[in-house]
Amino acid sequence: MNAMNEFIFLKLHLSLPTALPCPSDCPLLPLPRRPTAAVPQLYGGDPPSLRMDSRPPNPLLLGLLTSLLHFSRCAGGESSYIIDAVGLTILPSSTVPSGTPVTIQCQVRVSHDGIPHPTHTFQLTQDDIAIHTSTTTGDKIVYELNPARAADSGSYECQVTVKDKSKTSFSQKLDVTGLQTPILYLNKTTLYEGDTFIATCSALDEKGSLIFRFFRRFRTEEPQKMKQVASNGNSTETKLVLRQVGDYFLYCDYEISLASGTRRSNQSNEVQVIVRGLHISPVMNVLPSPHVYEGDLMEVVCKVVNSLKNVDVFLTRDRRILKKAAVSLSHRFRAQEGDSGELVCKAEWGNLQKETYQVITVKELFSKPRLTVEPVDIFEGERFTLNCSVLVYVPERISNESMKFSIYKDSVMVTPSETYITVAHPSKNGNYTCKAQAASLAHSFVKESPTLVVKAKVLVSRPVLSVVGATLVLGKRFQLLCRSDDGTLPIIYSLHGPEGLIGRRAVSKPGEQAIFNSSAIFKSTQLNNFMCHAKNSQHKPPMVGSVLQLLHSTNIIEPVSKPVLTIVPNMGDISEGQDLTLTCSVQRGTTPISFTWYHTETEGPIAAKNSKKLEASHFIRNVEGQHKGGYYCVCTNAANETKQSHTAVIKVRLAGWKKGLIAVFCILLVLALVLVVAFKTRLLHFKRKRTGELSVKSASTKVERLSLTQAEVNEAANVTPGIMGKSVWSEHVSGSESDDQNSETATEPQYTEVKTGQADPNRAPVKKGTDTVYSEVRNSKQGVPEQTDGQGSVEYAELNHDTDHRNDHGGQGDQADHNDHNDHNDQGDQGGDGNHGDDSVQHGEIDNSVDTHTADHGE
Repeated sequence: MNAMNEFIFLKLHLSLPTALPCPSDCPLLPLPRRPTAAVPQLYGGDPPSLRMDSRPPNPLLLGLLTSLLHFSRCAGGESSYIIDAVGLTILPSSTVPSGTPVTIQCQVRVSHDGIPHPTHTFQLTQDDIAIHTSTTTGDKIVYELNPARAADSGSYECQVTVKDKSKTSFSQKLDVTGLQTPILYLNKTTLYEGDTFIATCSALDEKGSLIFRFFRRFRTEEPQKMKQVASNGNSTETKLVLRQVGDYFLYCDYEISLASGTRRSNQSNEVQVIVRGLHISPVMNVLPSPHVYEGDLMEVVCKVVNSLKNVDVFLTRDRRILKKAAVSLSHRFRAQEGDSGELVCKAEWGNLQKETYQVITVKELFSKPRLTVEPVDIFEGERFTLNCSVLVYVPERISNESMKFSIYKDSVMVTPSETYITVAHPSKNGNYTCKAQAASLAHSFVKESPTLVVKAKVLVSRPVLSVVGATLVLGKRFQLLCRSDDGTLPIIYSLHGPEGLIGRRAVSKPGEQAIFNSSAIFKSTQLNNFMCHAKNSQHKPPMVGSVLQLLHSTNIIEPVSKPVLTIVPNMGDISEGQDLTLTCSVQRGTTPISFTWYHTETEGPIAAKNSKKLEASHFIRNVEGQHKGGYYCVCTNAANETKQSHTAVIKVRLAGWKKGLIAVFCILLVLALVLVVAFKTRLLHFKRKRTGELSVKSASTKVERLSLTQAEVNEAANVTPGIMGKSVWSEHVSGSESDDQNSETATEPQYTEVKTGQADPNRAPVKKGTDTVYSEVRNSKQGVPEQTDGQGSVEYAELNHDTDHRNDHGGQGDQADHNDHNDHNDQGDQGGDGNHGDDSVQHGEIDNSVDTHTADHGE
């Protein structure tokens, strides 16, 4: 099928034009010629009509087919490529001296699937800064540094971009050693001190940013740096000044900053500079003398004795220029009091200055007048005096009679005299001055005194004493405020207490207050012992405040005393159902008072009340058992002092009807117990009586049957219970159970067979008797006698009777039986024949029973 498609594709393209367009990025490429011998292999098995002949192909047809195949391949998808490697080469070496030509080559190798002329974009960087970019179809570029300088040192990299792919070469370092020696040039080498000249330092072969430095060497001294200039080029120009006379040697060098560090060049050539002195020092003369009196005429001459032109002369005092002129000047003025001081004459030529100093003294003919006030503290309504006077004057030049005085208020004359007397009033307050006028032979002078501010003070008013916060708690420290409504500051307040002076406070600024700390008082009447004094005059007594307002304006709070808890009815005698009243009272304390009651058996308060009295009550209705326990109360008031009462313990008794009910119940319970005990006692007595009657009847009918000898009984007793089987002695029961069982037993007789066995070898032989003894014991409620079946049998009447007898005696009966049993054992041991030993009877009471019945029959 593929072969068929290729054949159809070729046949189809044979009918197309000979020239077909192709995209610009898909150039025509020659295809390898396909041998004709491969056609039969490709189309093996095809019909003859589809086979190609063996004639050589038409060249035009082959070219057309080749173009069509390449076009179809380009139209079918994008071409593939890969950047294999990027190489960077620095020639002739990575380290070269400065001035050596250096060539940097960047070459790339790209693998692709038929792109004939791929485009490469080269970017060359130095220390990550792009220095060259080129786009070319060639596979390498060449960048030349001719010649290479120190600024060219660094790390170089080359990045190549092909369409959307980039690759960077390995970094290569270039080190250019050596720096060019700079050259120093001066626009003049002979100059005057302070003269300015231009210096130029250059290194024309270097590149990059250079920092130039200028140095001077004076005679044999060490070189000193004069200036440092940063330049973006390889040359710089600056102005320099030499202010000292003499011969200098100047040179320069430069620094360059590289990624590897800072490099410094050699020093340049030295240039000798000769600095000559400039004699422009001015000369100053003061006429008639540097020491004069005020009013005298003075002349100051300042000039430069030199033929140089462009020299300026200045006369100054206290950094203020009095006059300026060229080469020479003359300044005339009349001396005044403020002219004393230092005069400076300056000569300036270019940047060079020379100075000359002269101190002048101007003496006063008379001093400034002084205005004084008496008294110093002026209060409204008081008389005060202003006086104007002169302390110093020269009598040789002026006379005291020639002086005239005048006093001014706010620049308005109030009197043409040296004294002014008036009464202090707000209208008299103001700024006062005085003037003194005197005349000498040559001049007349008027001097004014400094300003005197006159402001009459207001006498302090009577102070008012108050408690800070208007609330006082007895027993606690408090603060007192002393204040006057009127009075000129400063005011000095003094507080006096029961023990004397408490303290002083000076109020000198508006808004300040005189607050005093006082110790605690315990009675409100003690406030009468406090007193405040206020004073703002040195010559007047202090004003004393009143304490009457203090009592009326203060809220006095007395803390509560310890409360007392009263319980009604009396504590410890309270019955259930009664009402309980808990009254909490205090002896003293400012109302309202907050009372709170607590129960020790519960958490939190049980009640709280605010009262305007000294006591409050809490009621508990229908007291129950849960109300027992301790009670206490707590009280407080505005003094915020909490006091607690003692704890009262309450015991709640049962109610009367509950006690009666319990008593009735106890009586009924006792009666019931008595009845039960009586009933059981009567029943037991009845049973015993009944059993006794039955035993007597049975014994009377069977007297003849008690023919069992003592020896036979002993022999029978010697037989062990295991050999005899079930023994008659082991079948007895105690108490009422035996009676009940006997009463409920059927009338049929019960037989107990006692067999004789082999005698105990340790005992003596006993008398032979009947081999078998049948003992018929019959218990009957009716007491009917039972029949015996032969001789040698014994009817044992009512073994349970003895058992009941022992049970009635309790522990004493048991102990007696045990003693009897021991007595029989002793007798048996003394008899010698063993017929009456301990082993003859299992229980000690058997012999006694037989004897008893025998005695009954005898009687």
